[in-house]
Amino acid sequence: MAKLPNNLSYSTADWRKTIRANNRKTVFVIALFFLIYLSLGLLIDTYNYSTHYPGVPLSQVFMGLVTFKLFPLVTLIMLAIATISLLVTFSLHDRIMLLGTEYKEITPETAQSLTEKQLYNVIEELKIAAGLRYMPKVYIIDADYMNAFASGYSEKSAMLAITRGLIQKLNRAELQAVMAHEMSHIRHMDIKLTLMASVLANLMIMVLDIFFYNVVFSNRRDSDNRSGNSLGAIIMILRYVMPLINILLLLYLSRTREYMADAGSVELVRDNQPLASALLKINSDYQSHQDAYNATYRQTPHENVRREAYIFDPAQAGINPLTSLADAFSTHPNLKDRLAALGIKLSD
Repeated sequence: MAKLPNNLSYSTADWRKTIRANNRKTVFVIALFFLIYLSLGLLIDTYNYSTHYPGVPLSQVFMGLVTFKLFPLVTLIMLAIATISLLVTFSLHDRIMLLGTEYKEITPETAQSLTEKQLYNVIEELKIAAGLRYMPKVYIIDADYMNAFASGYSEKSAMLAITRGLIQKLNRAELQAVMAHEMSHIRHMDIKLTLMASVLANLMIMVLDIFFYNVVFSNRRDSDNRSGNSLGAIIMILRYVMPLINILLLLYLSRTREYMADAGSVELVRDNQPLASALLKINSDYQSHQDAYNATYRQTPHENVRREAYIFDPAQAGINPLTSLADAFSTHPNLKDRLAALGIKLSD
């Protein structure tokens, strides 16, 4: 049994309720991303047709697109690009997630030390407990910092990666709880969902940028088309507002899936204390080695790709400089909220 600090109070957490509630939130966010993406395509199609038929009311142009009396060319092109982008991203995501790290795949044949064999056995036990048909690939990343992540677009292509520092500093119960958290990401299809949302968000910004400059230059040439100008103004506003909306939705989705994975860990190991102990130990380790870990993360390429997938967001411990607006926000709930969701209250 993992031993927790004395400044904690305990209550019973309903992990089934947590999973159900967060699953509804996830469906809402993914549906909202698709709705925004399709709406953007229809908005651009409406803008294009309004510039060609300046005397036709916007409402008629829009209804013509919805009823396919007008061909929604941009909308269909955007859907095709999204489909191709998702397929390419899914097929290459495993390799992308390990880029820049020194890693080793662990199998029953390649496991050399007792620690490596124990890790593989723990994951194999959890695979059975989770009811998964396929054993995920297991990788150990040669790094001192404590972290782990799951990846793969399906159960069959799934993988689990864990740093050597995490293996060495957690006991078996804590290690099992962390791996159960990552196994829950696989079982809940989190990788596929977050990838889908990220690809749609990035494509939206790219499309808005293209049509933003198109609107700027077309308005200079033609200032008489009021309908086109008003739609152009909306596109120009969205170009600055949409990145913030995307960030907030992606953060909300990421935090929702983390709560679900924490609840899934409790479901698999039937105990909330090992995961709580592991999270506290990871946080304490980052605080104690902040400078060293900060230097390591800076020297490791593509850490921004893995950040959302990690069980612990390094930014919560002041690791990694801010490189974009998204980096200013944590992709994970704070430690106190995660413990509270597990039924464990951290006293001030």
